[in-house]
Amino acid sequence: MCADSILLDDSRMQSFIADGYTMVKTDLPADFHQSIYGQIEEVLASEGNPGNNLLPRIPDLQQVFDQPEVAGALTSILGPGYYLHPHRFCHFNKPGSEGQRLHKDSWSRRHHRLRWAMAFYYPQDTPVERGPTGVVPGSHYRNHLEQEDEERAVALAGEAGTVGIVHYDLWHQATPNSTEQARYMVKFLFVRLEEPEGPSWDASGEPWSGNGHDEAPMWHSMWEWYGGQSEGFAVDGEKATLLQTLRGDSEAASQAAAYALGRTGEPAVGPLMDCLRQGSEHVRRNAGYGLAAAGPAAVEALAVACAADDLAVRLAAVDSLGDMGREGAAAVPALQRALSDASDEVRGHAAEALGAMGALPSAVLEELAGVLGDDDEWVRRNAALGLARLGPAAEAVQPAVVAALDDPNRYVSAKAAKTLERIGTPEATEILFDYLFAARWCPITTKDTPY
Repeated sequence: MCADSILLDDSRMQSFIADGYTMVKTDLPADFHQSIYGQIEEVLASEGNPGNNLLPRIPDLQQVFDQPEVAGALTSILGPGYYLHPHRFCHFNKPGSEGQRLHKDSWSRRHHRLRWAMAFYYPQDTPVERGPTGVVPGSHYRNHLEQEDEERAVALAGEAGTVGIVHYDLWHQATPNSTEQARYMVKFLFVRLEEPEGPSWDASGEPWSGNGHDEAPMWHSMWEWYGGQSEGFAVDGEKATLLQTLRGDSEAASQAAAYALGRTGEPAVGPLMDCLRQGSEHVRRNAGYGLAAAGPAAVEALAVACAADDLAVRLAAVDSLGDMGREGAAAVPALQRALSDASDEVRGHAAEALGAMGALPSAVLEELAGVLGDDDEWVRRNAALGLARLGPAAEAVQPAVVAALDDPNRYVSAKAAKTLERIGTPEATEILFDYLFAARWCPITTKDTPY
């Protein structure tokens, strides 16, 4: 984080929790953005889209994310020590385009607690007519959109230097560009590495008073998680009515009921687990959110469910524990066993979940490092990210991390490099330095390298 970072205040954090995005404007001069625009055009014309190699090809882009307004917003949302993920892309919206359909990006986590965010930077003035990114406020909580949701879409329009920071799961689209000018948007991905221990924004300490909204239980659960708190509270409504709503067809009402139940703690665990085991796909997912909101009271039941015969139940249980984070630490043995599950998805979710649990016993740490050799690339990606989140504790498995630098998947190798950076010992730093500057990894000219 920049020393002079400008953090979000309570109001803007609450808006981000509810809407899933915030807009910031850099303080860089107009000619800086004009230069970036020109460099983008030159690179795209001479080489095509550089994809993940965008930053080495246009290193001035780093200045955008070092700006106090941008760094402060990212710190507020993702906590200190957030990670600039190796995936990035320059999106071109051609003159006269018809735009895109609303979508979630392909790595969607389906989690409400934010550990992944995207930043959209516009190097040119982007009024509505020039096709900025459109988003549906609040849609990061939704896995399906209704027509009325689509009609609520807003355009992230702004002057050159505008940066939109969005929850990774927010539904978004390129809107039609009705001008005769190209529109560029540079997308960077950022990842939380440290679980919240307290507010990372400019917090006043005052409670959030927005209790009148139907989604208040969900928003308040997010607010407490971001602030490193866990406070259940009494909710209005009979448990039987909330359970009926949770099992209903309305995704929004079902989610609100799940959070309202989850925030009551122990009394809700049994009914929510019944929904996790016996419900439809969307009921199971929403029950998982409620169980994550219930915190430690739900850990034992979820740990047992990690070994269920039904794959969907095992996956939901592991996923809910990962969403819970450190409050689920008592389930580490169950997550360790899940690293050997027959399902790639379960192993991958377990690997990522373990990285959010804090300090791990040495045997678990070694097994997590062993998953870096899994046949499935997503399992290896998640294991590498889990180790990066563990930071200095990963020194105990440094040989496995070093071996992962040569993984054929560029995201695994990049996360292994990040892990060495976070280990931070002289030996780890020397290994990382030698690797980054080895002739085999030539980031300025090799299109598919991670940096």
